Amino acid sequence: MQDHPLIFVVDDDSVLREQVVAYLTSHGFEARAFSGIPAVEAALEKEPCALLLLDIMLPGEDGLSFCRRLRAQSGVPVIFLSALGELTDRVVGLEIGADDYLVKPFSSRELLARIRTLLRRMEDLGVPSAPPPPVTAYRFAGWTMEPRTRLLIDPSGLAGNLSAAEFRLLRAFLEHPHEVMDRECLLEIIQRRGTEPFDRVLDVQISRLRSRLGESAKEPRLIKTARGDGYLFAASVEKDTE
Repeated sequence: MQDHPLIFVVDDDSVLREQVVAYLTSHGFEARAFSGIPAVEAALEKEPCALLLLDIMLPGEDGLSFCRRLRAQSGVPVIFLSALGELTDRVVGLEIGADDYLVKPFSSRELLARIRTLLRRMEDLGVPSAPPPPVTAYRFAGWTMEPRTRLLIDPSGLAGNLSAAEFRLLRAFLEHPHEVMDRECLLEIIQRRGTEPFDRVLDVQISRLRSRLGESAKEPRLIKTARGDGYLFAASVEKDTE
């Protein structure tokens, strides 16, 4: 375990998150507080953390939705902190990709024990306590995609901005090249919170992304259709990191 692992605490309760940060800091961790998803997502783009404490009921995007998106691109350990204590709530949280689930109100000592146990487990499995450095550029088939600016640069050097949905979709493919990604997972990535699931939205976004990449709709080279399952990104991907 690192000497001072960095932990991000995401909760809309200002008193609780500051108490948790102070407690973790007093026990040898470096901890930072965030009130919502946009702030912590921006922080994760700049600096990886060793572990994420994530409230479920947040203003704007909730913790479940963010965890699902996060799992498409990162293996950072996640512990849900939630007032939702029913068995089904805990099962859903763990199935989405959280590593642990702690029901509010909780003991600070129990939280500390769970954090230490999870970090030790990751270490024993050979998983670094902090994820790899943030990616500054993805390179594939002569193209470059810069995640911080959402720029897509074609092989001739011409750059264009990706829409939010195009960016999320392409980044998911670039993080999982040569893997079939099922439709449900991809739809969750591009759908905005609070909107009704609409399967056709995915096909429209795939079509738009293929067009941005100069793909033929009949014979795509990069984004291939896996009939009945989803889509597969067929190109090899190189990543530039900090």
